[in-house]
Amino acid sequence: MAAKVKTPVSMIDPSQLLRPEPSFNDKPLEAFRDYSIDDNDPIKERVRRTYYTMHTNVTVDLVKQKREKWLKFNHFKSTIKDALIKLNELVDESDPDTDLPNIVHAFQTAERIRQDHPDDDWFHLTGLIHDLGKVMAFYGEPQWCVVGDTFPVGCKWADSIVYGQESFKDNPDTYNPKYNSKYGMYDPHCGLDNLLISWSHDEYLYQFLLHNKSKLPEKALYMIRYHSLYPWHAGGDYRHLTNEKDEQILKWVLEFNKYDLYTKSEKMPDIEALWPYYESLIEKYIPGVCEW
Repeated sequence: MAAKVKTPVSMIDPSQLLRPEPSFNDKPLEAFRDYSIDDNDPIKERVRRTYYTMHTNVTVDLVKQKREKWLKFNHFKSTIKDALIKLNELVDESDPDTDLPNIVHAFQTAERIRQDHPDDDWFHLTGLIHDLGKVMAFYGEPQWCVVGDTFPVGCKWADSIVYGQESFKDNPDTYNPKYNSKYGMYDPHCGLDNLLISWSHDEYLYQFLLHNKSKLPEKALYMIRYHSLYPWHAGGDYRHLTNEKDEQILKWVLEFNKYDLYTKSEKMPDIEALWPYYESLIEKYIPGVCEW
């Protein structure tokens, strides 16, 4: 029987810096985002396998291909509510904190935001839909290209990326001199908006909201776009590529992420009772049938 392996220092999750007061959740805070390797734990092994596959396959070329494929928004048409209901069938293979359907996490996040920010209805809706880009998994995309933490491609991999440099040993960009230096294909302080980020539900949903002319405020869009970019907002990496605008974006993302991270629990929200309120927000900010 394989023994539990001690987590290397390079794999300690930087999101510890974001942890709120213990009263935020009844689950011990140190139990969140545990990426230690344990061959006897099927969830940890599932998570590790998802990330290693991601880090092997996500290259500059692949990200460009996925953007070309998905940003035509010609795959299906659906209301926001119907797309959210599909998340009932999705368990995120990269998430070590829960094996509940993603729609449960959506309502947990939204309701905790609503509790702390009762007057910011746009923020409530942002919490509800922030993972909605994961619907790509129902249309031919493997989860490793949909879920999980994101990172820039086209420059040196940051040490704070989950599972560290070892997980990129079979990625061809690791050995490409155009992409494996500190700045890679970028200019100093070019800004997050000019970086090519690993393809995931974040960028897809951000672009979807622009395409479908969402009425959500700019800060909501950036919360969605960068909420999984942990090496930047939690690990402190890539500051040589960010600019002054990104410092403002960082404040928004950090405020959002404490709700995204620490609301996962076994407590099930009464989704049916909550739908009327959130349907009113969908109608206000992203009404009708959308192009996906």
